[in-house]
Amino acid sequence: MSLPPNANHNHLLAALPAAEFQRLASCLELVPMPLGETLYEPGGELQHAYFPTTAIVSLLYITESGASAEMAAVGNEGVLGISLFMGGITTSSSAVVQAAGYGYRLEARLLQEEFNRAGLMQRLLLLYTQALVTQVAQTVVCNRHHSIEQQLCRWLLLTLDRLASNELIMTHELVASAFGVRRESISQAAGKLQRAGLIRYRRGHISVSERSGLEAGACECYAVVKKELGRLLSDVRYRQSTPA
Repeated sequence: MSLPPNANHNHLLAALPAAEFQRLASCLELVPMPLGETLYEPGGELQHAYFPTTAIVSLLYITESGASAEMAAVGNEGVLGISLFMGGITTSSSAVVQAAGYGYRLEARLLQEEFNRAGLMQRLLLLYTQALVTQVAQTVVCNRHHSIEQQLCRWLLLTLDRLASNELIMTHELVASAFGVRRESISQAAGKLQRAGLIRYRRGHISVSERSGLEAGACECYAVVKKELGRLLSDVRYRQSTPA
């Protein structure tokens, strides 16, 4: 995991005007996010919000039987802990690191205080929440109506969009947990993509060889989520270019 130089690797933090960022800067703590680490447990009181920079975190719902499925993923475009400014302090999902890296964490109280100032941070957090809701809804549709191969293409593309590399370090077990299917189903789908020359994989590593092929193999769900995230980032970039 390479160390990011500063918090500007997270798009939400990077979009803040200097005055708003400075209120938070000394309170942001750089933390490693190793593969498979659990940041939140269902029902647990949230102590921190997390702003990923180079890590990607899966939001998973786990049933009483132990089965799981990913509702959404959060990378450098967003924040973990939306419950803190949406009126609650707990979450019904787990947050598990799916791609190792780094992020910045902020005490829950400080995020709530900044949100309640009703400045740009509030605007960005609400805009991001709408994008996250879109991602959750589209994931539900995708898991119900599209094939494992299509889902895997969508998932790989959304992961690549958050990384600076074409190589993903993750296990089939973790991907299967995110999809709510058996590991063998992921191995079969990945095998088809590899035989088509779209990816190369070995245990713990997936390298994308032909992104355009993944885009052709993905369902429309990828485009819907990408468009909404793009709208968020466009707003963020506008804020970055507009003097405070």
